[in-house]
Amino acid sequence: MQSRACILMIAIAMVPQALAAQAAAGTKPAAPAPAPAAAPAPVRSNSPVADGLRGMHQRFSSILIAAAEAMPADKYIYRHTPGQMTFAQIQVHLANEGNDVLCGNTAGLAVPQRAAVDSTATKEQLVARLKETFQFCEQAFARMDDSKLADPISMFGMNMTRATAVLITVADWSDHYSQEANYLRLNGVLPPTAQRRM
Repeated sequence: MQSRACILMIAIAMVPQALAAQAAAGTKPAAPAPAPAAAPAPVRSNSPVADGLRGMHQRFSSILIAAAEAMPADKYIYRHTPGQMTFAQIQVHLANEGNDVLCGNTAGLAVPQRAAVDSTATKEQLVARLKETFQFCEQAFARMDDSKLADPISMFGMNMTRATAVLITVADWSDHYSQEANYLRLNGVLPPTAQRRM
């Protein structure tokens, strides 16, 4: 027992001498590791509303066009109840006053002057027009930013801000896609958003 205590005392006495020898030899204890660099801040857009609108356009143009293509041509006359629009009339609404008026006014651009279509148009004609109007929306939103969201505009006989027009545009797409998804299901067709993703 006494020999262990003696060895411990000798070891303790030698620690300061070992440290002094290291310092004299120019070796220093290792410096603590530097703190990890902070993660870079997320990139923030100067126009998050316009960016969000462009994202919603990408989503809804894709699924609304896919829904129009998915419905069989002979079912374009379908409506669940007499008070509802037929599937063709939804396409006509989007083609005539929906997309062009909404996207043009929201972006502050002139609304394209196109020949009106009606529900007697073929499925192919209605799908082609729908694609045209969504292409206009894409072009209209391409350079849009958030700097004019508070600007007053008039649309459908109502006075509003451009920010309100953004919300109305997305709500309109959502409303009509919901209608179309139900019409598709009631005709045994799986809506685009319900299909299994590959």
